[in-house]
Amino acid sequence: RTVNENGEMCGGPMYTLQNAFKHKKIGKVLAVFFAVFTLLASFGIGNSAQANSISSSITSTFSVSPVIVGIILSVLTALIVIGGIKSISKVSTVLVPAMAIFYIAAGIIVIIINYKNVPEGIALIFKSAFNTKAVAGGVAGTIFTSLRYGIARGVFSNEAGLGSAAISAASATSDHHVKQGYINMCGTFIDTIVVCTITGLVIASSGLIGKTDAQGAALTISAFETALGKTGGIFVTISIVLFAFSTILGWEYNGEKSLEFLLKKPIYCYIYRVIFSVLTFVGATASLDIVWSFSDIANGLMAIPN
Repeated sequence: RTVNENGEMCGGPMYTLQNAFKHKKIGKVLAVFFAVFTLLASFGIGNSAQANSISSSITSTFSVSPVIVGIILSVLTALIVIGGIKSISKVSTVLVPAMAIFYIAAGIIVIIINYKNVPEGIALIFKSAFNTKAVAGGVAGTIFTSLRYGIARGVFSNEAGLGSAAISAASATSDHHVKQGYINMCGTFIDTIVVCTITGLVIASSGLIGKTDAQGAALTISAFETALGKTGGIFVTISIVLFAFSTILGWEYNGEKSLEFLLKKPIYCYIYRVIFSVLTFVGATASLDIVWSFSDIANGLMAIPN
C-alpha cells in the first residue's frame, strides 16, 4: 500500500500490478485495466445489484413502489458519499454484524421447523441442475452451464478472485498485515460457507421450489415466512437492507479509489459520487435479469487482470 496526496493509506491490486513486473509498461497496462473494470463492477455488484435486492425485498414485504424505494435509496447514498453524513454508515457498521448473527439463528430455526422438507428440497436442487432433458441435450453443456452459474454466484457472494477486498483492507488500521489477512479470510468463510449455506437450506426446506415465480430476495423472504410468518419476512427484509446498503457504501469506496488511481484530480471523484448515487435508483427499478447479467460481466472482466 501507499500514501496518496491527501495523506491517506490506499492500495489494492492496481498498485500491486503496477510494481509487480520487471517490464513496467506491462504492469501499468494491467493496473489500468483492473482499475477500469473495478470502476465498472462498482456499478454492478456494488450498486445496481444491491439496490435491486433492497427494492425487491421492500416491495415484496411492504408493497412499496420500487420507484419510491429507488428515490429514498439514492438520496441516502448521496447524503453519505456526497454530503458526508457518516452517522448512517456508522450505524450500519454496528448493526450488520449483529444482524448477521440473528439471521443465522433465524435460518437455523426455519430449517429445524421445516426439517421434513430438507431431503426433498436438496434432491430437487440436484434434479433441476442435472435433469434428464438437460442430459439429453448434452452432458458437457449441462455441466458447463451449472458451473458457470455456480461460479458466478459464488464470486458475487464472496468476491473471490476479484481483488476488491484488498482495496478496503489497504486503508484499514491494523498492527500487522497477517491479522488483516485473517480478518478478510474469516469474512469470506462466514459469508459463503455459513450464511449462503443456511439461506440455501432455508429455501430448500420451504417447499417453495418449483411452486412459486418469486426469485432473488422475494424468494428468500417467502421461504422464511413459511415457518416464521410475516415476522420472518420483515426480519429478512431488514437484514437484506442492512447487508446490501453497507455493501453499496463499501463498493463506492472501491470505485472511488480506482478512479483516484486513474485520474488524480479530486473533481472526478465528486462526479463519480453523483453518478454512483443516481445509479442506485436505476438499479432499484431495473429488471433483475439485466442487473445480474451486467454484474456477472463486470465481475468477470475485473477478475482477468487480477
